[in-house]
Amino acid sequence: MGFFDKAKDKLGDAVDSQGDKIGDGLDKAADLIDDKTGGKFGDQLDTGADKAKDALDGLDGQDDDIK
Repeated sequence: MGFFDKAKDKLGDAVDSQGDKIGDGLDKAADLIDDKTGGKFGDQLDTGADKAKDALDGLDGQDDDIK
């Protein structure tokens, strides 16, 4: 098993156990950036956060960890 496979497995385990916290963190980061940019990029930030959550949630092949 290579380095990236091990990293993916560890990240998948973290998402399984802490998915809600990770999702909240991504949302908070997007909101913070949106505030700092004066709301210019709100839609793009929301889309990016949603895509990041979907990608992390799909690491284990199931969409059940991040809401």
